[in-house]
Formats: sequence, structure tokens, C-alpha cells
Amino acid sequence: MPDLSALPPGFTWGVATSAYQIEGAVDVDGRKPSIWDTFCRVPGAIDNGDTGDVACDHYHRWPQDVDLLRRLGVDAYRFSIAWPRILPDGTGTPNPPGLAFYDRLIDNLLAAGIEPLVTLYHWDLPQALQEKGGWPSRDTAAAFASYAEIVAGAYGDRVKTWNTVNEPLCSAWIGHLEGKMAPGERDLRRAIDTSHHLLLGHGLATQAIRAAASRPAQVGIVFNLSPIEPGTDRPEDVAAAVRADGHTNRWWLDPVFGRGYPADMLDVYGMEPPVHSGDLDVIATPTDLLGINYYFRQVVVDAPDAAAPYARQVEVPGSSTTAMDWEVYADGLEQTLVRVHEEYAPARIMVTESGSAWYDEVTLTEVVDDKDRTKYNDDHIQAVARAAARGVPVDGYFVWSLLDNFEWAYGYDKRFGLVHVDYKTQKRTLKESGRRYADLIESFKHPA
Repeated sequence: MPDLSALPPGFTWGVATSAYQIEGAVDVDGRKPSIWDTFCRVPGAIDNGDTGDVACDHYHRWPQDVDLLRRLGVDAYRFSIAWPRILPDGTGTPNPPGLAFYDRLIDNLLAAGIEPLVTLYHWDLPQALQEKGGWPSRDTAAAFASYAEIVAGAYGDRVKTWNTVNEPLCSAWIGHLEGKMAPGERDLRRAIDTSHHLLLGHGLATQAIRAAASRPAQVGIVFNLSPIEPGTDRPEDVAAAVRADGHTNRWWLDPVFGRGYPADMLDVYGMEPPVHSGDLDVIATPTDLLGINYYFRQVVVDAPDAAAPYARQVEVPGSSTTAMDWEVYADGLEQTLVRVHEEYAPARIMVTESGSAWYDEVTLTEVVDDKDRTKYNDDHIQAVARAAARGVPVDGYFVWSLLDNFEWAYGYDKRFGLVHVDYKTQKRTLKESGRRYADLIESFKHPA
């Protein structure tokens, strides 16, 4: 059992999901397509030709999933709201059945003693807005702020903690530069524009939430961060690590914390974002918390033929890797938390995602003895405790994920859940890692 003594009293234990990955019901009750519905129809885009059409059928089975949250004993549940469920065309009049779905979910979470943490954007841009220009268009940032105002007006009497944008790196770099996520583009100019408008949308949404919510709101943004190390001590590889750090970490952190875009990365990209007067002030609107998602470190070497930042990640000899081929490196979470605290000094930090995929098997007695995931969670929670002991104001940890789910371009083969899902029957089975997490939470709240 990890030593949790350094964690602050009132530390928040939770799990996380996202709408497109679990809800299904993509054409039910007025919902219209998102860019992920469209991307899933691109031949070869998703492993096995999988889609999020059904996913975990959470839209219909949410009471069962709230019961699972209660069994785990979590304090909070971080979930995202599907923009195309609330505003099927991206803007305009809200869709009453969409609003009602999250009303029911929030009310039942609160009745179960579980705090709802709402993420406004977890990558499911309404397709209607994509057809009007998508995130490379400035209008999308304004549309996002309007959407945020509607959602905060509807739920801001009960929801106190909000995440605006989840992992803008994935939307901008992987979706618009690498083409591996929706909308599947490979264009540096459009990726740069997207990055700026996501951050601008965050700033505008932060202001909109605070104005519309009827109770004081805690608002933040969520970044997926990694420590970056050079693969060798060659000057070229050391320089590549600096570029990769700018691309992965500083490009996002610097503007939100009032420093503007890092000058060295403007040189690397050879272009500037489409900054209008006042944009950087909006992006730097003070936030109440920073969400950090951590999965792996990056060890990189120089790669002039690669896309920006002209670095390539290399394997670490002898390292353990997950089913995603990601290195297991819990020390990297401590390093990331300490670095962000020392360099940017957010008032409050939450680990909003941390988890791992493994090849789980369900026994005849319906047991999933996922020892690797259990150890992964223990080690990463211990890393959080070490960071707290070093003065980092980290006050929450959310396992990714509650359920096995649609893992984006990887389809359904990669399982991250504390709960196993049989996608044919939708049967949920609590894994041993879930039982361990419940025990850990109980031991923290009621130490022996």
C-alpha cells in the first residue's frame, strides 16, 4: 500500500471518462455528429474499423455506472459533456434532451455523495462547426464560449469545478499536424491556428463560466505533460529535447501563465499563431487550478526529417511498457508536478488523468486480476505523495478510466478501465485494480 501520509487532508480521489468514449447513442435524442463520428468513417483511421456508436452505452446505462462509482468510494467523477448533445449544430438553441441527460447524471452523482467535475471539451467538436472552419477558425473559439455559457448556466448551481479544454495538444498536434486523430489533418499552419484558438477558447470559456454559474466556480484547463530527456548527450539530441519540451509542455503552459508563446518555438515552427490584440490577456485569464494528465516521459533524439518539433521518441532499454507501448515511469509524474510547481506556481493542481492499458483477461469465475495496472496505480499515487511532500499543491488524483472504452484511433483493443466491459453484452466487471483503488481510498479516509 502506498504511503499516503504526505497527501493533504481532503485530498480528492476520483476516476475520469469522456463523452465520446463511453456514451454511445450518437444519434439519439437530437444529438448530431461530431468530428469523431466523421473520422471513424474514414477507411483505416480506426483500428478494426471501430466506432463510438455504442461504446459503453453509458447514455442508457449511467445508473449502473453511478453504482460502480459508489462501490469504488470515490469522492469525485470527472466526465465530459458532449457539445453536439447540447448544441447539435454547435451554436443556437440548446437541445432539451441533451441538457436533461446531464441534469439527471449530476443530480444522481450528488445524491450518491460524489462531486461532478465537468470537462467542457474532450475533442468532440460538432461536425457542423468543422464544416464552418473548425478550430483553425477564430469563430470556433467564440462558439465554444457561448457553449460554455449555456452549460454553466444549466449546471453551475450544482457543479463547482470545471475543466475547459482537455489536452489541447492532442486536438492541435495529433489531430491537425499528425493526422492520427479527428479531424485527421496534416498541416502545420492549421495546427498552429488550432492551438491558438483552443487556448483562446479556454480563456473565453473561463470568463463565461464565472459569469454564468450561480455559485462560485473553480475553473482550470487540462494539459497532458511529459518530462523530456535526450536519448544521448550529443548536442543535436540535447537540442531536440528542448524542442520537444517546447512542443509538448511550454507551448501550452507559457501562454496560460501569462508568458506568451515561447520564442524558441516560433523559430522552430517558422510561423506565428494568429494573435489578435488582447488575445494573450484572454488566454492568461487567471485560473483556479491546473489539471495535469500524465502517462509517460519522452526520451528523444534529433530527427530532421520528422514533422515539427523534428524529434523522435526512442525506446528506453530494459523499460517496462504498457499495451500502448508506453514506458512505465512513475518518477516522471513526480518530476512533472515539481517542475510545474516551481516554474509556473499554479495555486492548485489536480492529476486529472493517470492510467494504463494492459491485456486483461476475465476468468471463468469473473475475476480480472490485473496486477500490472494495480502496481501502476500504486506507484503513480506514491509519486503524487512524494511531490506533495516536496511542497507541490496537488490535491486530487483521477484514475483513467472508470470503464474500458473506445480508445480513439486504437478502437476497443486497448483497455484502461478499473471496470472491464464486455462490449457484446455491456456487462461490467470490477477488476482487482478497482478493488485495490477502493481499499486505498478507504485506508486514506479511515487510517488504521
